[in-house]
Amino acid sequence: MAKKAKFAFFSSSSPKSLPSSPSSFTSFPASPLSQNFTQSSMEEAVERAEAVIRKWDPNTPSFTKIVSLFNHSRKEAKEFIICVRDLRKAMHFLVSQDSQSPKLALAQTLMQIAMTRLEKEFFQILSSNRDKLDPESVSGQSSISSNSEFEDIMQRDDDDEDEIKKAGESITQVEKASAVVMSDLKAIAESMISCGYGKECVKIYKRIRKSIVDEGLSLLGIETYKGSRFQRTDWVTLEHMIKNWIKAAKIGVATLFRGEKLLCDHVFSASNSTRESCFYEIAYEAATNLFKFPEFVAKEKKSHERIFSLMDLQAAISDLWQDIEMIFHFGSVAGVKSQALSSLQKLKVSIHSALIDFESTIQKDSTKALTPGGGVHKLTRSTMSFISSLSKHSRVLSEILADHPLPRNTLLLESYVRTPVSEDEEHNHALSVHFAWLILVLLCRLDTKAEHYKDVSLSYLFLANNLHFIIETVRSAHLRDLLGDDWLTKHNDKLNAYAANYEIVAWSNVYMSLPEEPTTDLSPEETKTYFRRFHIAFEEAYTKQSSRVVADAKLRDGLKVSIAKKLVPEYREFYRKYLPMLGQERNIEMLVRFKPDNLENYISDLFHGTPILASSSVSSSSSSSSWMSLGCVSG
Repeated sequence: MAKKAKFAFFSSSSPKSLPSSPSSFTSFPASPLSQNFTQSSMEEAVERAEAVIRKWDPNTPSFTKIVSLFNHSRKEAKEFIICVRDLRKAMHFLVSQDSQSPKLALAQTLMQIAMTRLEKEFFQILSSNRDKLDPESVSGQSSISSNSEFEDIMQRDDDDEDEIKKAGESITQVEKASAVVMSDLKAIAESMISCGYGKECVKIYKRIRKSIVDEGLSLLGIETYKGSRFQRTDWVTLEHMIKNWIKAAKIGVATLFRGEKLLCDHVFSASNSTRESCFYEIAYEAATNLFKFPEFVAKEKKSHERIFSLMDLQAAISDLWQDIEMIFHFGSVAGVKSQALSSLQKLKVSIHSALIDFESTIQKDSTKALTPGGGVHKLTRSTMSFISSLSKHSRVLSEILADHPLPRNTLLLESYVRTPVSEDEEHNHALSVHFAWLILVLLCRLDTKAEHYKDVSLSYLFLANNLHFIIETVRSAHLRDLLGDDWLTKHNDKLNAYAANYEIVAWSNVYMSLPEEPTTDLSPEETKTYFRRFHIAFEEAYTKQSSRVVADAKLRDGLKVSIAKKLVPEYREFYRKYLPMLGQERNIEMLVRFKPDNLENYISDLFHGTPILASSSVSSSSSSSSWMSLGCVSG
């Protein structure tokens, strides 16, 4: 059924009804080549052409009506093209000699028959060789000869020439087959255009190739985009569409449009205006629609959660930009570049708005609940996770932030980040400053939240925990390269200050419960008073601090070691020196409740967030030590 429809398209044409009038030859100036024609050579050319062309007249009831010339015999196809060339030269000669010559009328009739045949061949080759003319096969060819196979044959008139002129030893069989088909199309197109029948040739080409481009994009999931469609689409669906678009755009530009451009340039290489017009008709509408998608996405509601999809779109277009400029360099298709550029600009604005929204989200976080035990706040985790993810898109963000510097004095921030020493670092400097600013906004917000703790020591531990989390995130991500070692050093100093302040506030009463001068001589009563003071202070501090949380093992161990170094040696010396003084005391286990080694064990249990009730674990643990074990300490 398809074949009948295909042939019906051509059977409606006859030598009497071709769209292009052969009388147009009468307006051609005499070619210089016609001066070489003698009357006899002209007649021979017409006679030779008549024998070949009438054999392949598509309107005669012979087998040639249903057989493709180029598929049946490439040798005869070459001969046919040569005869058309010579017939055209003869017609030029006849026009210059005698416009009323019967030979001219015969030549005109033969030319109409030849053009009808070539028109049919052109359609059949385009229609039946879609697999050899698919954009991937065409774009995969590293080079395409500027001359057609037939041109080479005609220029050399060598009957022994190989059927296929190889483009190179390394090309595949698919590429060779593709090159042959492209060569056939080029030969037919040049022949028809040179004879004044370019309009018919171009019409067929545009119609078939445009349908292939439209079908290819449709198979890639590209639809006709309209703004109303996006207003009704939820973000989950739109995010899926974005991922699909990125994949489709890479194939569409690098393969589909590139392949069509190469094919169009090759087939119509003899006419710049024709190939530009063809490519415009085939690709302009589809390519413009393709690049409308990112612009529609960019116009959607601004939210920082969507920034990564926006940046993926931005990166995809940027990666394709070189191909876009190469493929759509004609003035007629410059609108495609304009649309792609418009989408880039709209995406940049949306991405920057999303960054502002992200900063605002940090500043406006109104979470009232305090983190139990002074642990890492969920705002810290979510913010640093987001910033870490942002750092993976540094190329896109650097371009945007270079155009949108922070609207405030950044001298303080810049002193925290690495001074750029290379062009790449200079390019990322604005991004480094912006990340430093976002982290500063987070730290300020955490300061506010720390004030909500009633216990000052817990406020410092909260700040230490959260700052440590921030530092470790920076250290383990691409952020380290952006912010630099100076930033890490300065914030480590701040972390150490928070930890030191926590110790002072949480444990100073315990430190001060022992004699200020260890060598001071004390009476038995004074000794008992100091033991009581120490035990009360330690039990109170331990009970309170046992519920504190330090999730990071390194920070947790560091705090334990620091506390133990300040407390255990002083208590051990006090214990060693004054315990013998109380040897005659009754119920001494109630008076001296901690051995130095036990003290270390208690400290090692801190910061796991497991609260211990007063006079329970501490008391039971200490009371399990017998008087004898306490008395075992000798001088």
